Amino acid sequence: MSAASFFVSPHDLWRRIGTAEAPLLIDVRRREIYESSDIVLPASVWRDPLDAESWMAGLDRSLTYAIACKAGHELSQMTAARLRQQGVSASVLEGGHAGWAEAGLPLVSKAARDRLAPQPPSLWVTRRRPKIDRVACPWLIRRFIDPQARILFVDPSEVAAVARETGAVPFDIDGAELSHEGERCSFDTMLRLFGLEGEPALARLAPIVRGADTARPDLAPEAAGLLAISLGLSALAGDDDHGLLCRGFVVYDALYAWLRFAAAERHNWPARAA
Repeated sequence: MSAASFFVSPHDLWRRIGTAEAPLLIDVRRREIYESSDIVLPASVWRDPLDAESWMAGLDRSLTYAIACKAGHELSQMTAARLRQQGVSASVLEGGHAGWAEAGLPLVSKAARDRLAPQPPSLWVTRRRPKIDRVACPWLIRRFIDPQARILFVDPSEVAAVARETGAVPFDIDGAELSHEGERCSFDTMLRLFGLEGEPALARLAPIVRGADTARPDLAPEAAGLLAISLGLSALAGDDDHGLLCRGFVVYDALYAWLRFAAAERHNWPARAA
């Protein structure tokens, strides 16, 4: 999506969601429509289109934005036009929410998002020294729920207390809502809670994460590889948990891109002519 594009199609926008290059998605449906809806676009934040001057001033002008209203008409075009007039790279989601739904693209549970991450930046807390689930879950949060989410890593014994003191959402620890459920790992729980289990590539990523995280390499051929890479990254990172997230996100971005766009590709030797 270039800065010159006034519209972005649902499929073109979806290709960028789930990557580090995704634009920030601003939902500008009318308040009554937004509040009565039970779904939201992935990684979106709602802003009142009739009070745009108050929140536009706080936007990061260096970022790219996609603006979505109900059907891609006056509210999103008005908002994008104001941003573009200020030199901000902003495009309108073609067809708005209706166009996205008609294209059959994934949506996030609004009830879960509003309860756990009502306003960016949301705050989350888990055990330090992440390896698999505690990298996969932040990746899912940042790519599909709240791109501005902040993650705190503390000793296991302090997670509950830090959650109480800060209001952070605890995850991947015993007793938390967002944790293991039977043989399923915390990544599975988050997919279920946010309504993302039906997204085909995420559904294929889930057993890879679960197999690596729960010593079940039989669940997916890629699970053993993810385990090896994750343990290697952890050994290199030491106590640099946030540095590990940066490196680990590249791994999950690549896995997700492979599942979406390249899983059918085969590599062999000798190389074949293109």
